[in-house]
Amino acid sequence: MNERLVKATEKVGVWNLVLGIIVLVTGVATGVLMILNAVRLWKAGTGLGL
Repeated sequence: MNERLVKATEKVGVWNLVLGIIVLVTGVATGVLMILNAVRLWKAGTGLGL
């Protein structure tokens, strides 16, 4: 019984780590794309009101 619990806990821990890395990479990529779009709009002189 304890052996099954330990194996299940290890699997959950690994999946949490994998999903955390995926969320982190997605967030960073989204942030970079948003900054690039803002710079493009700023250079065009429209959209930001600066």
